[in-house]
Amino acid sequence: MSLGRGFTLLWGANAASNLADGLAFVSMPLLAASLTDDPRWVAGLASVYALVRLLVALPVGVWIDRADRRTLLAVANVLRGGAVLALALCIQLGVGSLLLLYIAFALIGTLESAADNASVSLIPGLVPDRDLDRANSRISATQIIADEFAGPPLGGLLFAGAAAVPIFAMGGLWAGAGFLVLALPKRFTATASSTAGPGQRRASVWADAGVGARWLRGNRVVGSLALIGALASVGYMLPFSILVLFAQQRLAVDAAGYGLILAVSALGGLVGSFTAPRIRSRIGYRWTIAASLLTGAASLLALAATENSVVAALLLAVYIHHAVVWGICATSLRQRLVPDELRGRVNAASRVLGLLGLALGSALGGVLAQVHMALPVVAGGLLFMVCAVAAVVLFRATEPVLANLLLQEAAPRAGRGRGS
Repeated sequence: MSLGRGFTLLWGANAASNLADGLAFVSMPLLAASLTDDPRWVAGLASVYALVRLLVALPVGVWIDRADRRTLLAVANVLRGGAVLALALCIQLGVGSLLLLYIAFALIGTLESAADNASVSLIPGLVPDRDLDRANSRISATQIIADEFAGPPLGGLLFAGAAAVPIFAMGGLWAGAGFLVLALPKRFTATASSTAGPGQRRASVWADAGVGARWLRGNRVVGSLALIGALASVGYMLPFSILVLFAQQRLAVDAAGYGLILAVSALGGLVGSFTAPRIRSRIGYRWTIAASLLTGAASLLALAATENSVVAALLLAVYIHHAVVWGICATSLRQRLVPDELRGRVNAASRVLGLLGLALGSALGGVLAQVHMALPVVAGGLLFMVCAVAAVVLFRATEPVLANLLLQEAAPRAGRGRGS
């Protein structure tokens, strides 16, 4: 069922961007490895990318609310494409360097932060509230297919032909996504600080960012989602920061086996993209979120107890299924409940908490793995149990709010039924 021309355009742009992300996942580390033998410089790319996204998240959120989101999304994608095409040209001419790669990665991280926030903030203006779950599910499914199944093998294949080829492809895909977004209708949403009158001084970027953070702290539902999301991010990175070592030492698989395990786990996420709207429509947001988090806990605790690679792959598929269902519900709720003029800033504040959780989980995972390889997996499972209990408790007081969302969704359908 179509969700409208506007959403279809945004969906197509996201698909092109996600395919570029999938190419980058393989080709960028390969390019770094071709420029240096030092593993610290290769690993440093991921650190720079994560640090840049953390530093720019709040300022980017302010500009998402101050300007036309369609234009920002288009510009972010076109600039990403231009930066990568310039890098590819340097590689083709033999003047590529590790410094240029780091600069390109920092730019990509900054612009991706803007593109992601703008895209999520645009969706509620393109589809009715009742269709947000389906819209986010379609984007999630496309992202999994592009990032996990299509992009990485294609990136490796293109890199084998010539190092610059996948970089050129990434640049073309991001630039194409940007031009596709320009076909969307232009909608400007001005914040109070962005429309200061004559003689009035516009609030600073950080002051405006603080408005979004305070709104997040004061809203019971969205604030609870952000806190649970931060804890869940810690729980996610605890096992995944050492998953490759867990697979080698505990499951006794080689590189090919590890890749196969990841492919099977991605299938679980794809299934989750299609099932999330149906599950939510039957049992509501509160219990869907709680059940998904509890499923994540159970899958990790079972994973810690197994040494069978086949069982581990299936358990990871269940785990990724839970993560996708939880993510779709959290995103849809935020899109429904956050006022349009604050959406970029609230998204950014929530994202900062999630990124901090990922960093903390990654650090703790490495420390706990030194004690026992299964300990980070167990700790992640226990933390997800805490998240599930927190969801049940925190959302109990907001049950009327969540129930009202479902009533609003059902009302238009009931009206159509009476009129037919």
